[in-house]
Amino acid sequence: MDLHLLDAKPTAEEREALDALLGKPLSGWEGGVRGARDTRTAAGGHASRERRHLLLPALHAVQSRVGWISEGALNHIAERLTVPPADVYGVATFYALLSLSPRPRRVLHVCDDIGCRCRGAEQLCAELERTVGPPYHGPTGSRHEIPSDGAVWLRSPCLGLCDQAPAALLSIAGAPPVERLFGSVSAPAASRTLGGDLGATTLARPVPPQHGDPTLRLLRRIGVADPKSLDDFRAHGGYTSLRRAFELGPEGVIREVTEAKLLGRGGAAFPTGRKWDAVARQPVRPHYLVCNADESEPGTFKDRVLMEGDPFAVIEAMTIGAYATGCEKGFIYLRGEYPLAHERLENAIRIARARGLLGDNIMGQGFRFDIEIRKGGGAYICGEETAIFNSIEGFRGEPRNKPPYPVQSGLFAKPTLVNNVETLANVLEILRIGGEAYARIGTAGSTGTRLFCLCGCVMRPGVYEVPFGATLRQLLDLAGGVGPGHTLRSVLLGGAAGVFVRPDEFDMPLTFEGVRAAQATLGSGVIMAFDESIDLLDILRRIAAFFRDESCGQCVPCRVGTVRQEEALHRICSKQTRGSPAEEAALLDEIGLAMKDASICGLGQTAYSAVESALKRLRVLEGVVAQ
Repeated sequence: MDLHLLDAKPTAEEREALDALLGKPLSGWEGGVRGARDTRTAAGGHASRERRHLLLPALHAVQSRVGWISEGALNHIAERLTVPPADVYGVATFYALLSLSPRPRRVLHVCDDIGCRCRGAEQLCAELERTVGPPYHGPTGSRHEIPSDGAVWLRSPCLGLCDQAPAALLSIAGAPPVERLFGSVSAPAASRTLGGDLGATTLARPVPPQHGDPTLRLLRRIGVADPKSLDDFRAHGGYTSLRRAFELGPEGVIREVTEAKLLGRGGAAFPTGRKWDAVARQPVRPHYLVCNADESEPGTFKDRVLMEGDPFAVIEAMTIGAYATGCEKGFIYLRGEYPLAHERLENAIRIARARGLLGDNIMGQGFRFDIEIRKGGGAYICGEETAIFNSIEGFRGEPRNKPPYPVQSGLFAKPTLVNNVETLANVLEILRIGGEAYARIGTAGSTGTRLFCLCGCVMRPGVYEVPFGATLRQLLDLAGGVGPGHTLRSVLLGGAAGVFVRPDEFDMPLTFEGVRAAQATLGSGVIMAFDESIDLLDILRRIAAFFRDESCGQCVPCRVGTVRQEEALHRICSKQTRGSPAEEAALLDEIGLAMKDASICGLGQTAYSAVESALKRLRVLEGVVAQ
């Protein structure tokens, strides 16, 4: 392949960043010094193309070192991996966390999404604009000067820290880079952080609100066992489930998971045992396991709590899943905004590998399995299981058409098991107490416990674990309800792709069958409460902006529909409607139906869900009509 590159060259620092990831180039064909042999023959092209899956890590390597990705760096990455420059550019521009515009090494991403809006994010951003300056949008015109103050701030979608809103993510490029996720951010603290005071804003990571409750299962070790210590993990029951798995054998493990009636916790609620059995039966080898840890749904943070507080449990659960389904390689596709989770998981993998719990002969059983962390780039669509495959393989994170399904042809066109973090965490409990005993927890149609993310206008936001069957009202009471003097107006159930429910519906049982009967959804486990002080039309507009930003653009119904939906909501909020608000609502209905029926994946199919429920269940436009 003849790569047509532009004239721009990488800097020495950009070369060093790529060499640290890929090793030194072996020939002029992959970015090294061109020798006499290189003028007559090409070598290593096939091997380089096999490394295309390192494209996203290569982009991260440059940005983490320099702060942004220059044209010269894009050229050099294309050379190193033998990938067409247009493909490199297409992938680099797909991810929100990657910047192709010059910017300083210190960047503060300030969340202004729906969870943080309930806790003063808009006031925080307004104060930063007044005291620090407007959010950075890159150089103007042809100017490429980096701001002289060496630090900028940006507005950001949800950072997964809704329990400690308002939140901010600090990135400092260098060798080594620094990334920190901050909660309860104030404008003065954010300003001092931009000035270089890393102690100005600290993140106090509280234990779960139910800490010490003996009924906890998935959360029982968090705040009790040291997440950095394998010995402490084992002292609190760690790796007993993997030993049990080896006693049962692969078929026995799948039988226990099937008997437990475990349904996926990512939103689709697919039977986990059936999925595992389908992968295990595939004759094509190798098999891959992907842990979907890219929870980017606004209001969702349960997987972050599990990974930060109990990382060895994630590793153990993945190992059990791999053993049952015949996988030798696993990937954790980790949300790019979770630096502490990345650090804790990397530490857990390193220690587990050193102690014989990952690698060629796990626990002396002759079973081989290893794990690699693949950091996402800030793309909600990559939570879709087939978009993850494209992202890992070095392509734009766009969903694939199904069939074929991942169990038949997934990552690298091989049978692939995909489960999210919470689903895998349940497997440890199933093997600890047995599938039959697990099935007696919860209800007949929704077994086990479920993690719920309580945030918004509640007194004690956080992750709560309850058996299926608890009501929405009981969860709200656990979180302390709204503050004194306020009235709970509505709840967004299931996240941005979920539905709004009214106070008279709060007694619905939180089970898959219960919310289905109420024409709602559990989704990713979000319960976001809104009191009378919150402008719900503004929340709807922010949800619409989120889906417009996060649409991958692959299919017309979603690419165009999300834009038209946001435009209609802007007209309604600004009282500049085309016709009456009722006519705008009818247009929204038309747009929503088109997205629901014709979009390729779940993003477009659910982009109208919250808006529709607000219009029809909450009747939020009645006040607008009256005006």
